[in-house]
Amino acid sequence: MLSTEEQLRVIKSGAMQLIPEADLKKKLDRGTPLNIKLGVDPTSPDLHIGHAVPLRKLRQFQDLGHQVTLIIGDGTALIGDPSGRNSTRPQLTPEQVDENARTYMDQAMKVLDPEKTTVAHNRDWIFDLDLAHLLELLSNFTVARILERDDFHNRYTNQTPISLHEFIYPVMQAYDSVMIKADVELGGNDQLFNLLAGRELMEKKGLEPQVCLTMPLLEGLDGVKKMSKSYKNYIGLTDTPEDMFGKVMSIPDELMPKYYRLATSLSVDEVDAIDAALASGEADPNKAKRRLAREIIKIYHGEEAAAGAEEQFDRVFKQHDVPENIETAQVDLSEDEGKGGTYLPRVLAEAKLVSSNGEGRRMIDQSGVKIDGEAVEAGTYYIPAAKLEGATVQVGKRKWAILAARA
Repeated sequence: MLSTEEQLRVIKSGAMQLIPEADLKKKLDRGTPLNIKLGVDPTSPDLHIGHAVPLRKLRQFQDLGHQVTLIIGDGTALIGDPSGRNSTRPQLTPEQVDENARTYMDQAMKVLDPEKTTVAHNRDWIFDLDLAHLLELLSNFTVARILERDDFHNRYTNQTPISLHEFIYPVMQAYDSVMIKADVELGGNDQLFNLLAGRELMEKKGLEPQVCLTMPLLEGLDGVKKMSKSYKNYIGLTDTPEDMFGKVMSIPDELMPKYYRLATSLSVDEVDAIDAALASGEADPNKAKRRLAREIIKIYHGEEAAAGAEEQFDRVFKQHDVPENIETAQVDLSEDEGKGGTYLPRVLAEAKLVSSNGEGRRMIDQSGVKIDGEAVEAGTYYIPAAKLEGATVQVGKRKWAILAARA
């Protein structure tokens, strides 16, 4: 096992907050494997590489010799995590949670080492709580303490309804830490309150408190808003290798260091070297982005698929004389209700590929518009947003843009 300082360098790489670092040093100095916790509520069946950021950090802990406990929040998911919410989250049925959990595990194990991963379901202890035990747990936290959360505070101040069951959520997440005796708990930066609640409850229960480690939210393809399916700026873990490659090639260059650090399996030393080369101008941005795409695809589809995706990318683009440094255009990709897609002439105008919607229609009718190398059929004005997100669009012979959903 590496020294404490060497481990801390890996653990802190890409992280936002480590609270308190001194406690983690003491735990690492013992030289015994730590129990690293990540709780995930299976509220959606499909993950994107933004969801995988804490999973990648868990894998780093595993590679350092530590044990991971992945808690499937099939109990807490029925409450709904209020973190970052400005309204009450819709509650899921047990059947929805179970189905999402199965899909989540299939995808998560592409990142984690199954032999060093313990999977626990918090319904196993949450559903067994009787009223007396639940009241005892709730008595460890005051309403004033819960209202310190930014999201609750803002909703209370703005007189936006807060349901009583939402107050229970951080207590239940904290109880998870007590049940598994976590040494470290990971979460997104928006989860810090919940992580600190776990630390507080462990102390009150006479246990050594966990250390809280938060990871940043990953920006999506637009480089502005967090990666989200709602914003249509995501790279899904189940995307095809070809789609993954094209989407990675569409991200702004300035995002590459963050993607390398948070979304690949490269060592900290390798990422530091790439970061320095990009910052100094020594690295070719196009080659660096191609490698980034290959590294991400390798995790989820394998090395052979990564190479094949790059070859396909070259067949589509290089053989059609596509420029290597195409600017990304931030456009509104919202679909028109009842039309089955996004109005392409408007998108072309927003991307400054045509001067007006009318010119956009004329170019389409003249077979002068291509999406990822394929000509748009005359009279086809509505295209599914999913096909446009991250796509390379050509108008005429000399106008190009990579489309990204505007925040």
